[in-house]
Amino acid sequence: MPRYSLKTDKFILYQLAVQSADAEARFIDRVYRKEYGRPAALFREDFSGTCLISCEWVKLRPNNHAYCVDLDKPTLRWGLVHNIRPLPKRAAARVHQMNRDVCRVARPKVHVVGAFNFSYFVFKKRPQLVRYFKAVRRSLLKDGLFILDAYGGWESQEVLREKTKLKGFTYVWDQADYNPIDDHTVCHIHFKFPDGTTMKRAFTYHWRLWTLGGIRDALAEAGFRRTDVYWEGDDGKGAGNGIYRRQNRAENSPGWNAYIVAIP
Repeated sequence: MPRYSLKTDKFILYQLAVQSADAEARFIDRVYRKEYGRPAALFREDFSGTCLISCEWVKLRPNNHAYCVDLDKPTLRWGLVHNIRPLPKRAAARVHQMNRDVCRVARPKVHVVGAFNFSYFVFKKRPQLVRYFKAVRRSLLKDGLFILDAYGGWESQEVLREKTKLKGFTYVWDQADYNPIDDHTVCHIHFKFPDGTTMKRAFTYHWRLWTLGGIRDALAEAGFRRTDVYWEGDDGKGAGNGIYRRQNRAENSPGWNAYIVAIP
């Protein structure tokens, strides 16, 4: 495994603080089996960054392949060195990186395309979002799925900072700005360390805070015939429990997370 410094490597910090890639891979697998009664093999991770979910996907079965699509070559390179190469040789060979625009990728066709960590919020205009969704639909096999995540709740529109203490550092989610006229939001991720030092603005996002209704309408316009929402359950203490179930109605809350599953 390549060496790294927790205090200087923002990608390691991000993976530890933000991602639950193994759970995400299992969720994809569960939803696909539920829809089609058999396992998926071909997965494409859009806006893949360090390809962490793809690496978990190929661990599930020896015939699973993953395609990682991202515009940022240095980030893909980091993922190759730190996530892909440490895999067993045969598993690493089944993770394929693509330094491409997600709107311009149509091959190979896959069983599942995933867009996670709210990455597609980068498309701030509806025509841009629909264009991306149409590109995804063209990329799917007939028995395919498109899975996206989303967040919301009234606190998502507030200027605030949330701090989460983790082993060796504190993760800070900073909602720096929100414009209710166009739903544009600016968010940062900072990391703080026990010695008092801070990695400020390790990541910055300029997004449109899309609603579930708006996302589902755009998916329908792009040609998806059905969309389902998987809503996160409550842990009884006002936070999510990490368990997502298909729901037709949900109670709004200060903050929520959900997945949208679209069937072509």
